[in-house]
Amino acid sequence: MVDRTKKPTVTIIIATYNAERHVSACLASIASQTFGDKEVVVVDGGSTDRTIELLEAADVENLRWVSEADNGIYDALNKGVSMAKGRWLYFLGADDRLLPGFSELADKLTDENTVYYGNSEPSARLPQGAFSNYRLAKYCMNHQSILYPAQVFEKYKYDLMYNVFADYALNIQVWGDRNFTKKYFPITVAHYHMDGFSSTTKDTQFLKNRGRLIRKHLGFLTYLRYLYKKYKARKIPGGIDPGVTGR
Repeated sequence: MVDRTKKPTVTIIIATYNAERHVSACLASIASQTFGDKEVVVVDGGSTDRTIELLEAADVENLRWVSEADNGIYDALNKGVSMAKGRWLYFLGADDRLLPGFSELADKLTDENTVYYGNSEPSARLPQGAFSNYRLAKYCMNHQSILYPAQVFEKYKYDLMYNVFADYALNIQVWGDRNFTKKYFPITVAHYHMDGFSSTTKDTQFLKNRGRLIRKHLGFLTYLRYLYKKYKARKIPGGIDPGVTGR
C-alpha cells in the first residue's frame, strides 16, 4: 500500500501528444478552480510540437510533467497513476476543460473507499445521472465525470489490450467491486471534447470481450438483462442496440 498521508487531495492526470493547440487552455481551466488542494501530472508521449515549451511556461501550481515515448493514451495514464500523490485521481484530456463544478464535487470528497462522480457536457450527447450495474453494462460512462479514490489503482489499472475503451473496462471492474461505494452528485464537472481519439478509432478487442467483462464483474443477472436488451434491439425496428455511446 502506498503511504498517502499528507498528500494532495486530488491529482489531475493528463496524457498529451502534440497538444499545442489545446494544452494551455486545458491548464488554464485547472488553474481557475477554487479547489486548491490538488496537483497536476502531465504525461507527454514525446511531443514534437510546442507542447513541452507550453508546459514549461505554464503558471499552474503543483504541476509536474514527463515527456517520453509511450504505448498510447492508457499507457500514459498508467504512468501518471504511478507518479500521482493524491488521495483521489482524476483524468482529463488535453482537449477537455474543467468547469466550476469540478471544485464543487472535489469539496465533497471524504471517504477514500468511494468513487465520486457527476456529469459532463455536452449533456445532449453524454449520459447524465447515476449509473447502476445494468446501466453501465449498456452504456459507457464519460471518463471525465469521475473522481476515483487512489485505492482503485492499487487494485486495478488500465488494460492496454483496449486501445479506446480501457476506461470502460476499468469502470466495469470497479462498479462490480463491492469494496468501493459509488456516489453520484448532479454536478457538471467538465466539458468533454467529442471529436477526439475515441470518436474516430474502433476498439475491436473491447467489443469482442465486452460480454465476458459484464458477466464476470457485473454479475450473471446483469449479463442476462444485457443480452435480452441486445436481442430486443435486433428484433424491434429502430431498436437501439446497447452500445459504447457516452464518450
